[in-house]
Amino acid sequence: MSVIVNFLRLPDSDPAVPLPEYATAGAAGADIRANLPRETRIDGMTIAPMGRVVVPTGLAVEIPHGFEMQIRARSGLALRDGIALPNAPATIDSDYRGPIGVILINLGAEPFLVEHGARIAQIIIAPVVQARFQVVGTLDETPRGTGGYGSTGLK
Repeated sequence: MSVIVNFLRLPDSDPAVPLPEYATAGAAGADIRANLPRETRIDGMTIAPMGRVVVPTGLAVEIPHGFEMQIRARSGLALRDGIALPNAPATIDSDYRGPIGVILINLGAEPFLVEHGARIAQIIIAPVVQARFQVVGTLDETPRGTGGYGSTGLK
């Protein structure tokens, strides 16, 4: 299945930074890159241990109605450097038209440098189902019932 997602390059963004792209034919997520402001492009942005920053992508997006864009961590950055998304997966709704920023947190022990043009996260375009919510008097019975955390025997 394929949908068209329109991107707008924001003023002062670097047009040499590629749009999100899939690294392989079977990839579910497309890599999205840092597109830093002019004044930080040479030196990059440093994230201190336990620090959080919003990394600009230089893009705004038009997602088709009925879809969302999820932003997820890159597993290599998570394993190697402790870089994660504190709100993962982040959701961008189809009616949002503002700048896309990626919130990164450094869970590692060393400062992490975000370089201009670096792959910082991945995006996934997913269908959205909007539910109708209602109050009822009872719920259907299931074998699990009201068993909560750990009730299925998993530890």
